Amino acid sequence: MRILSVQVGRPAPVQIGAKAVTSGIDKRPVPGRVPLGELGLGGDHVLDTRHHGGPDQAVYLYTAPDYDRWAEELGERPAPGTFGENVLLGGLESAEVGIGTQLDFGDARLEVTAARIPCATLAAHMGDPAFAKRFAALRRPGLYARVLRPGTLGEGDAVTVSAAPEGAPTVGEVFDLWFARRRDPERLRALLAYPLAARLRDDIEGWLKEG
Repeated sequence: MRILSVQVGRPAPVQIGAKAVTSGIDKRPVPGRVPLGELGLGGDHVLDTRHHGGPDQAVYLYTAPDYDRWAEELGERPAPGTFGENVLLGGLESAEVGIGTQLDFGDARLEVTAARIPCATLAAHMGDPAFAKRFAALRRPGLYARVLRPGTLGEGDAVTVSAAPEGAPTVGEVFDLWFARRRDPERLRALLAYPLAARLRDDIEGWLKEG
């Protein structure tokens, strides 16, 4: 498996209903080696820091098999960066990847921490007010990851995948929890043992308090 492309986002206006906001969701491919630090790729801009970015969601990855499914859904293959991803991988289906899976790219290492939850900014970027529902229904969330070892990465890099911890939830499972009407408290408590992103951990703890 290899990196197919690397994208970073520049601040740009996005119209969400009657409100104009500035977002870094419009990611464009960049050539050569791109530095990777604790907070993500050099040159990438994250404006909505309440919901995106930070050490536990420093890099957003999408996969070629997921894009293949979107090509069927949309009637054409989306360009790299369409969903705001920093890295497009040549293999894996994101929903099947376990939380805690580690990805090595040359001298850099990432750890999968969460699923991408669709939002109004993504819908506005796609020009479809209903796109968040379409994204949820297709169940191709992509992968958020923290940086365990900084380095550099670039198109064509080989990717080595290390297995998730035994019993770890898949990205698909934590994605489904967000939309579930009922959640098993015992399973929620068990999930807290795994290396979840801080925002996901807060969500789970909130669901447990709700009963």
